[in-house]
Amino acid sequence: MDFESFYKDKRVLITGGLGFIGSNLAIMLVNIGADVTIIDSLDKNCGGNEYNIDSVKDKIKVIKADIRDKDVIRDAVEGQQIIFNLAGHLSHKRSMKQPELDMSLNIFTSLSLLDACKKNRKGVKIVYTGTRGQYGKIIKNPVDENHPHNFIDVNGISKQTAERLHFLYSELYPQIRVTSARLTNCYGPRHQMKDPSQGFISVFIRKAIDNETLELWGGKQTRDLNFVNDVVNVLLLLGSEEKANGQMFNVGSGVDNTLENFANLIVKLCRSGEIKSISMPEDNAKIDIGNYKADISKLKRLFGWEPKTNIEEGLKKTIDFYKKNKEEYW
Repeated sequence: MDFESFYKDKRVLITGGLGFIGSNLAIMLVNIGADVTIIDSLDKNCGGNEYNIDSVKDKIKVIKADIRDKDVIRDAVEGQQIIFNLAGHLSHKRSMKQPELDMSLNIFTSLSLLDACKKNRKGVKIVYTGTRGQYGKIIKNPVDENHPHNFIDVNGISKQTAERLHFLYSELYPQIRVTSARLTNCYGPRHQMKDPSQGFISVFIRKAIDNETLELWGGKQTRDLNFVNDVVNVLLLLGSEEKANGQMFNVGSGVDNTLENFANLIVKLCRSGEIKSISMPEDNAKIDIGNYKADISKLKRLFGWEPKTNIEEGLKKTIDFYKKNKEEYW
C-alpha cells in the first residue's frame, strides 16, 4: 500500500497521540502529508509526553483534554476521516488496585468517542488498539485471534469490552467502520522510562544505560516483541484497507524470545548494566499470562504484511534515541 497517496490531506485524529505509539504514528502521518489532530489528557497513568512530537509540533493540532468530555470530543471528531483510538490504560497491576480507574480510562473513553462519531460524523474509520492481554492466560501458542479469553486481570476485561463496543457501534451504525489491532509488547523511541507497569522494556534500557541492575522476575517466560515502526505500519495499513473493517488482527513479530535473552541483549548493546534474577512477586504471578507468541498469519494472508525490524536492529535504534534524548525521559 502506498500510504502517502492514501493519507495525503486526509483528516486524521489520534486519541492518546502524545503517548508512545500515538506520537510515532503522528510523526509518520505528518511526514506522508496527513492533516493530523491529537487529543490527549496527559493523564499521569497513561504515559503522554509533549516532547514526543517536538520534531513536528508546528504541523499538528494538539487538544489537551480528556475524551470523556463530551463537548470536547464532539468537536474533535467533526470532519475527521480516520481516527486511531490509542487512548487508554495499560497497567495490568494497577488495574487490580484501581479497577474503577482502569474501567473508566478504557471503557468510558471509548464510549465517549463512539457516541460522538455516531452523532457528529458520517463515514469515519476507527482503528482501535487492543492488547494481547485480552486473551488472559495463554492455553496454546502461537495465539491466533480465536484464542479463548481467559481473563486474569481487570485490564484484559476492560480492553476486551472496549473493543467489543467498537464493533457493536460499527454493526449498529454503518457510517462507523472499525478494525482492531491487538498489540503485544512494543518497544522503541518515545516510550516513558519510569513506570515499569506501563512497559518493562524501556525501563530495562534506562537501567542498562545508567549501569544499574535489571531485575528479572524469573526470566524464562517468553514474549513476542514488536518494534514501534512495525506497529505504526500495521495501524496505517488497517486504516487504509476496507477489507480490514469488522475484523481484529494480532500484531506481533511472530517470534518469541525469553525475557532473559532480551535483557542480556540490552546489556550487551549498551555495554553496561547487569542482570539479577529474582522470584516474581506474588501479586504479579497471579496475573502473569505465561508464555506468549502471536500468530500473525491473518495479517500475512490478507495483506502480505510482515515485520521488518529484528530485535537487535530495533534495540540499537531505541538505545541511540534515548542516549540522545535522555533528559526528556528520566
